[in-house]
Amino acid sequence: MSKIQEYVKEKAAGGLLPWQFQQEAAERFGSTLAQVEEAALEAGVLPARYQRNQKTLSTAQQLTLFQSRAAVIGCGGLGGYVVEGLARLGVGELVAVDPDVFEEHNLNRQLLSSTENLGYPKVRAAAERVRAVNPAVTLTALEKAFDASTAGEILPGCRVVVDALDSIGARLQLARSCTKYKIPLVHGAISGWYGQVTVQQPGDDILQRIYGSAPGDRGIETEMGNPSFTPALVASLQVAWACRILLGLEGRERRGLIYINLLDMQWEELKF
Repeated sequence: MSKIQEYVKEKAAGGLLPWQFQQEAAERFGSTLAQVEEAALEAGVLPARYQRNQKTLSTAQQLTLFQSRAAVIGCGGLGGYVVEGLARLGVGELVAVDPDVFEEHNLNRQLLSSTENLGYPKVRAAAERVRAVNPAVTLTALEKAFDASTAGEILPGCRVVVDALDSIGARLQLARSCTKYKIPLVHGAISGWYGQVTVQQPGDDILQRIYGSAPGDRGIETEMGNPSFTPALVASLQVAWACRILLGLEGRERRGLIYINLLDMQWEELKF
């Protein structure tokens, strides 16, 4: 057992390590907060921030999440909520990818946007938000577009990728790249009262079936817009599905597309 583990076990109360002592351990041993968190989880000590996860996730599962790397492609309406959810869940390494800055029309629905950061890069806001809510999580902010030329920089090493894009062409390229690198892709899309979520396992062609014959590069969200509640719901489902994948709870059985109609409060699964 390392000195860090001895220290956190000594400071833990009821198997929980308060944030104060996580910080003290990092200072005392010249370690990062991430190193302290990993050492604590390996010793069976749960950082107190995760105590409300206990009835849902074991300490061993919390360690698995912390030792995982996930990519979020797009940090707007869906992506901001996804980054927030994964960081609070305790996924240890995140990669956030988006070339854009915040604009005024983002304020109605994008979690990371504010009147103070209009014109500010979305991925930088994502990094600052993660440092504020869970500084043990490492977020790599890539202020660039996802395409075939950047896929090799972004995807290797990730255990799951979350699609929060708004371009059909980019989504299809992301699906092809995830198949190339053998990474499950959690897809989500929103438009007005409606949303959809699915998972494409490597080798599947669900996104091609959904978007392969779509005219143009943008979906109907350009016509219907998006209120505040649709991205929050769909992103939460994406986070839950990503969690299942990281914990090995997602089987390889073929699934369809979950279609959500919030206007009529209906939910159905469309088979392919």
